[in-house]
Amino acid sequence: MPITDRSYRALLRVPTLGRVLLSMQIARVAQSMVGVALVLFTLDRYGSPAFAGFVTFASVFPGLLISPIAGALLDRHGRIRLVLLDYLVALAAMAVVGMLALGDMLPGPLLLLIAVVSSLTSILSHVGLRSLFPILVPEPLWERVNAVDSNGYVAATIVGPPIAATLVAVLGGPMALLIIGACFGVAAAILIGVPEPDSPTASTGRVFADAWAGLQYTWRNSTLRGLGFAITLGNLAHGMTSIVIPLIVIGRFGLSEAVVGLVFAASGISGVTSAFAFGRMSTRGKEWSLLVWPMVALVPTVALLLVAAGQASVPLGLALLVIEMLLVGFLIGPMDIALFTVRQRRTDPAWMGRAFAVSMAFNYLGMPIGAALAGLLADRSIETAILVLGVGGSILAAIAAAALIPRHEPAVAVPPA
Repeated sequence: MPITDRSYRALLRVPTLGRVLLSMQIARVAQSMVGVALVLFTLDRYGSPAFAGFVTFASVFPGLLISPIAGALLDRHGRIRLVLLDYLVALAAMAVVGMLALGDMLPGPLLLLIAVVSSLTSILSHVGLRSLFPILVPEPLWERVNAVDSNGYVAATIVGPPIAATLVAVLGGPMALLIIGACFGVAAAILIGVPEPDSPTASTGRVFADAWAGLQYTWRNSTLRGLGFAITLGNLAHGMTSIVIPLIVIGRFGLSEAVVGLVFAASGISGVTSAFAFGRMSTRGKEWSLLVWPMVALVPTVALLLVAAGQASVPLGLALLVIEMLLVGFLIGPMDIALFTVRQRRTDPAWMGRAFAVSMAFNYLGMPIGAALAGLLADRSIETAILVLGVGGSILAAIAAAALIPRHEPAVAVPPA
C-alpha cells in the first residue's frame, strides 16, 4: 500500500524506530560532549594546542581508515549489534581515561593510544545508523527521517558542548569523561533487544573481498565520489573550528570553558529550524543546489572568525563568534538533508553498508586532518589556521561540489562478485 501520510508523526508508526532514535540521540549527545571535553581536558592537562589537535586526530582518523572493513561487517552481520558494540567500547574508553587521569597515571602517549583504539569502532555506529534508516523507513518518509537524523546532530550540538564544558569547568576533565562514558552505557542499554531488520546484501562471503568491492563501488559511483571530495574539503574548516574556538575564547578573551560550549551550541540552535524546514520539502532534483549554494555561502561565513579573533573588545568578539556559528548551523541544515537523501537514492540497497561506510569516512577525513593541522598552525598564529583551513578549505569545497557532484542520477558500475 502506498504511503499517503508523509508527516513526522508517520515515523512514530515505524516498528522499533522510536527506540533506535532514542538510543541514537543519547549517544550523539555523548559524542558531541567527547569532542569538546577531550580538547579542554588535553589543553588543561598538557598545555599544548598541537597535542590537543593530535588527540582529536587520533580519536577519529584510524576509524576512518578501516571504514571499508566496517562496511563489509555491517552488510554481513547486521547493524544493531555493531552499533551496540561501538557504544560499549566508547563507554570503556571514557571510563579508562577518566580513572587513569584521576590517579595521575595518564601520560600523553597512553591517551593517544586509547583514542586510537576507541576510534576503531566509532565508524560502526555512524554508518550503522545511517544505513539502517533507509531499510527501516519507507522511501516516501526518507526526507523526514533524514531531518530527524540531521537534527539529532543539531540537538546534540546544542546541549552536548555546553554540558561538557560546564562539567570540565566545575568537576574537572576526568569526572566529565566518566559521566560521558555513563551516557554511552545508557544508549547501549536502550538498544539491547532491538531486532535486526532484513536487508538485501551482495556478499562474496569474505570480509576483505567485500571491503575491496565496497571501495570499488563507492569510487565508481560519481555521486559518492564527488560528495567525498567536496565534503571532506569543507570539513577542514570543521576540524579547525574545534581547536580554534577554544583558543580564542579561553586564550584571547580570557573566558571560561563553559563559554566555549555555548558558542558551539549556537550552530545547533539555528540548525534545528533549518533542518526541520528543509526536511518538509521534497529534495528530488534539487540536491545539487541544496549542496552547492550553502557551501558558497560558507566562505564569507567562516571568514567572520578572522574578524572575531582580531577584536580587542571581548563582548564584540564573542558576539561575532556566536553570529558566525548561527550562520553555519543555518547553512548546514539544507546541506545535511540533501547529502543524506541523495546518498540514499543513488546507492544500491545491497551495498548500503559498505558504500555508506566508505562514503562517510571519505566525507569526514577533513575533520581530523583539519584539527591536527589547526593545532600546529595555531601554535604560531590563529589567523593563519582560520585563513588556510577555514576560508581556503571552504572555497575548495564549493568548487569541488559544483564540478564533481552530478546534477542527475548516474548509472553505477557494480563490481563483480
